[in-house]
Amino acid sequence: MDHATPLEQALHAARALVLADLVAGEVAEADVVSLVEDSVTHRRWWVEQWPEGVDYLAGLVAQDVQDALLEKYGRWPLCPVCSQGDPHALDVEPELGPDPHWVCAKTVVKVAPVGGLAAVFGAGGGR
Repeated sequence: MDHATPLEQALHAARALVLADLVAGEVAEADVVSLVEDSVTHRRWWVEQWPEGVDYLAGLVAQDVQDALLEKYGRWPLCPVCSQGDPHALDVEPELGPDPHWVCAKTVVKVAPVGGLAAVFGAGGGR
C-alpha cells in the first residue's frame, strides 16, 4: 500500500529522471548521486513554500545537479548535436516549467526530455 503524498511522489519521480540521465551519461558515481539527494532535499523545502511548483521539480533538480557538477567536475551533459567548436553542455528548458527537456542552446534543438538521455547517448555515454 502506497502512502506517499503527491509531493513525495513528485520528488521521487524527479530523482529517478535525473538519476537515469546520470546513468546514461556514465557519471552516476556515489558523490554525484549525493548531489541529487542534496537537490531533492532543497527542492522539498522549496515546493513546500510554493506548492504550485510541484510540476517543475524534475527540471529544477536537473538544473541543480548540472550546476553542482559544473562547479566540481565540469560541463554535463555534453551536447551530442554539435560536432564542431568547443564542447558545451545542454540546457534545461523551460527553466521553470513543466515537461523539461535537454536542449542545445546553439542549435535550438530539443535533444531529449529530462530522464531520456539514454536514448541519445546509448551505450557510449555522454560525459
